[in-house]
Amino acid sequence: MLKNILIMAILGLSVALSGCEIAGSQPSSQKSDVTKVNDNQSNQQASEPSPTSTNTSSSQTSVTPTDSGKTTKTTPATQVKNTSTKSKVNMSMVTAVRLADFSSGWVGGNGWMAKTTTGGKSWTVVYQGSGTVQQIFALNHSDVWAAVNQGGNNVRLLKSADGGQHWAVIGIIPCNAYLHFTSKNTALCGNYFSQNGGETWRALSIPKNVVGEAYFHDVKNGWSVTQSKNTFYVNRTRDGGKSWSGVMSKSLFSPINGALIRSTGKDDAWVELIGGTGMTQTSYTVLHTIDDGSSWKTVIANSTAGGGPAPGFSQNYNKGPNNKGSKPGPLYVVNPQVAFMGGTCPACDNPNSIGWTKDAGKTWVNSTVALTGYGDSYLAISDENHGWWITTENEKPSRMYTTSDGGVHWNLVHIFQ
Repeated sequence: MLKNILIMAILGLSVALSGCEIAGSQPSSQKSDVTKVNDNQSNQQASEPSPTSTNTSSSQTSVTPTDSGKTTKTTPATQVKNTSTKSKVNMSMVTAVRLADFSSGWVGGNGWMAKTTTGGKSWTVVYQGSGTVQQIFALNHSDVWAAVNQGGNNVRLLKSADGGQHWAVIGIIPCNAYLHFTSKNTALCGNYFSQNGGETWRALSIPKNVVGEAYFHDVKNGWSVTQSKNTFYVNRTRDGGKSWSGVMSKSLFSPINGALIRSTGKDDAWVELIGGTGMTQTSYTVLHTIDDGSSWKTVIANSTAGGGPAPGFSQNYNKGPNNKGSKPGPLYVVNPQVAFMGGTCPACDNPNSIGWTKDAGKTWVNSTVALTGYGDSYLAISDENHGWWITTENEKPSRMYTTSDGGVHWNLVHIFQ
């Protein structure tokens, strides 16, 4: 009897051990393509180029908005668990940049993002995943968002609440326009806005025949450019697109082919108008208002032989103010008084130039510096004296320069590899 009891006990223990071994051999869950590069840290869930496409009288023409206001629901992806990796990252081509201050900021490229706290002298990769980073926006040193293009119109919105150390997919961005946040919850992109951090988006009404992209400084205050056969208009809304009025108009001698608008206050607007293109030259105009569109300054009026007159000026106008280069580069607006803009000359040995205004557009100053790089260039400016400038080229690594004297001198601080 005792022998039989011992045999049955041994058999029961074997079965129990076998069951434990089978349970432990189950496959682990799949890792996401969004990874965080920083070993031995716990996971944490998270809750600016130019378009290719003079005082003037004010016009109070009424503008009829389009029938919009639809809500775009973008179902957020499951919160991403970041996983450590030691894979080598090719950082040679930068496609986006954003700073928090002169010393700290982020850059991104195809499948990666990196952070610096040394003013660009050294970088740490903080994200690896599929897609190209096309925009980075930061409210402060902690709250950072990235628009990652997965191909076509599929642009994912990623969020970090700890300065980029951990990332989570929030949703899908409904447009390819400039993305910016006015708070942790309120985001704007073209004529779309979100009030839940980018999870869902709603369209704001815009006028018919908009050129380029409408721009909303906040949910209420927005700007747009429209054109008829021989005239362009700058339009203004103060009620979130419910009504629009023309606040400025000028005659056109050739059509506008693109427009870019930026602002740093509800009464402030910088409007870049793109004219014709020919012989690697593009004509363009930059206008500025600080009084809600009541008066305007001509910041830049670049007419070219190949592109024709600057938008809003006659065929034989060539008196400027001029920015260097034969095509527009990136525009970066710091505040209502200060803006920097790059220039591009594809036929030049050193194609990248830069200029600025520090008096709200009354005067334009061109730097004597010219840099290499035939690809896109990117600006990130922290104040009127300090900023970053990144140049790119297909077959050569991107290069980062910084200025501490308002753009007069630029120092090479990093070559991305």
